[in-house]
Amino acid sequence: MTTSGTSTTGTESVHRDAELQTLFKEGFRRHAAGVAIITAMRDGVPYGFTATSLASLSAEPPRLTFNMALTASSWPAIEAATHLGVHFLGVANQPLADRFARTRDRFDENNWDLGPQGVPVLHGVRGWLVGLIEARIPFDNNAVIVARIVGGGAPVDEDGADPLLYHSGRYYLAGDLEYEI
Repeated sequence: MTTSGTSTTGTESVHRDAELQTLFKEGFRRHAAGVAIITAMRDGVPYGFTATSLASLSAEPPRLTFNMALTASSWPAIEAATHLGVHFLGVANQPLADRFARTRDRFDENNWDLGPQGVPVLHGVRGWLVGLIEARIPFDNNAVIVARIVGGGAPVDEDGADPLLYHSGRYYLAGDLEYEI
């Protein structure tokens, strides 16, 4: 293997790969991200997981994208589903984010209902969307999912609750900078 004009051995290449992985992880630890929960149904059972890789793909038509590991416990549901739910979380939803990130006991009879297109819709979130899955793009042991928005909702009594952010392995509250775009 040749890098920057120098020849490297297999051991040097492995060492360089480890350095790049460390740089990548450290870089993204410094990048704050909004927190969402993705849900789907499979054989009548709700599945879901906490995601920070959610991104807007296009406004016309409205599409979003996110990434997930093919080894994730929710992958079989996302792989089989036609539709999924995307839930935007506020600071008050931190326990829900933890529950969907750390346990397998994610749903109970009090925290969700069956929504449009048979998608699990969580209670008490800042807003939610229903997406028609248009693409599942495998890449190594991950996948990029693309969904076109076909529905959604937001609480009528939305009080402007602050969004939940994830940064450097912890949840954060966004702070005002007294600057408006």
